[in-house]
Amino acid sequence: MTDMRGSGGNGEEERVREQSQRLKEKIERARGQFAAETAGPQRIGGEMTGMGRAMRLGTEFIAAILVGAGAGYLLDRWLNTAPWLMLVMLLIGFAAGVLNVVRAAESMNRAAPPPPGSDLGPGSDDED
Repeated sequence: MTDMRGSGGNGEEERVREQSQRLKEKIERARGQFAAETAGPQRIGGEMTGMGRAMRLGTEFIAAILVGAGAGYLLDRWLNTAPWLMLVMLLIGFAAGVLNVVRAAESMNRAAPPPPGSDLGPGSDDED
């Protein structure tokens, strides 16, 4: 076995240190490039894609209708009033679904930043 502490070992140790330092620098550059590439598509502050918004709104609307219809069906079975309570609760579920969609869309629009270059109307510093 070769002893690295000998006269020839010093040059070898230095060469290994230089290689490891270059490798470390390459790794850091690669990490920086990876972080820069992945930073773009991240969502900030709950911003959603268009498909995500549509899925949320559609799910909330359908869920409210199904809950209303299901509650009406169960009440009809319990009170023997078929189909009247189911129809009434179906309409109430529809109204609740519309209200949920309006509220959710309003909160999503409030959270999303305006698109670049959009004119939001006159500002407070504009003249009348």
